[in-house]
Amino acid sequence: MKPGAALITLALLLASPASAQTPADPTEAAREASLRLSRAADALSEATGAQNRIRALAEVITAFEQGLEAMRAGLRGVAGREQALSAELRAREDEVARLLGVLQRIGQTSGPLVLLHPTGALDTARAGMILSEVAPALDMRAEDLRRDLQELTDLRRLQQSAINTMQRGLEGIQQARTSLSEAMAERTDLPRRFTEDPVRTALLIASTETLAAFADGLSEIAVNEAPGSLPDISGRKGDLPMPAEGLILRRAGEVDAAGITRPGIVLATRPRALVTTPAAATVRYRGPLLDYGNVIILEPQSGILLVFAGLDVVYGQAGEVLPGGSPVGLMGGSDGDLLITADAQDTGAQRTETLYIEVRQDNSPVDPLAWFKTDKEE
Repeated sequence: MKPGAALITLALLLASPASAQTPADPTEAAREASLRLSRAADALSEATGAQNRIRALAEVITAFEQGLEAMRAGLRGVAGREQALSAELRAREDEVARLLGVLQRIGQTSGPLVLLHPTGALDTARAGMILSEVAPALDMRAEDLRRDLQELTDLRRLQQSAINTMQRGLEGIQQARTSLSEAMAERTDLPRRFTEDPVRTALLIASTETLAAFADGLSEIAVNEAPGSLPDISGRKGDLPMPAEGLILRRAGEVDAAGITRPGIVLATRPRALVTTPAAATVRYRGPLLDYGNVIILEPQSGILLVFAGLDVVYGQAGEVLPGGSPVGLMGGSDGDLLITADAQDTGAQRTETLYIEVRQDNSPVDPLAWFKTDKEE
């Protein structure tokens, strides 16, 4: 299936009646994601030029991530209801067995024998009155049982349908990521602030032992740097979008499991999550650094550096000026194991990748949460 076809298919699936049976908030999220997928698919088909195609692909991946997140939330709700209903039916097994036994005996007894009582007509009349009162209650209990069993069957069918939808969604997002990587490799139309000197970069890496020392020496690797700076973003302080969707795992200054304290925050993301620049910025460095894994350092304005570390794939070249919202990399891991989410709540257990975010202002670290807008924090 081509990427465009996969996008449209998932959009229709997310808007299908199956997803409409999920809880209200996830349903609305799925509906919004499906609309965004449709718009992204249209933009992708109409995109001309590398930069427009990259922007459209980034939008597609983001829409896929939101759609899959909505499906996971709905599936968790369905799984929770299915577990609760199964437990309730198991607890009522004795009652159900007795009910079925009574109904079976009544069904197997002929009409005249049911109405005949061995002690005479009076007791026969009384038995008939009791039976007339009990029968509706038995019918009601039987109907409740049939409804519960049907709901259980429907829930299990819905779970399988959602899993199949998510499988197709994962195939689509993988195709989009591949297309994005190809487009990034072919991109040549970005303006450049400077040219990176590879020898100076290698010397800087070899001579520094901390991220702070490396950040302080970044100006040494730039050759033929153009004067000027990008627009001031101080007015957006506290309102910058996070570079990736995730949950805050560790705040600035908190000690990690290894006993190390860092001035940045750690964001727990899902595998293969897309990482974007929150504002237009110059790429000051990209590549492996110290024990941080793959790192990209962005300069949205003079004196401010955004450091993102722990990525699996990093896009861009030092010296390039990226528009806001541009993809700068992908997190690691494999998202194939995210299909089955039986937990009733998202505890963050499947956000297995960690993105380290540090903000440096005038060569000193500042709390990133003072700059970024956060909706979920843990």
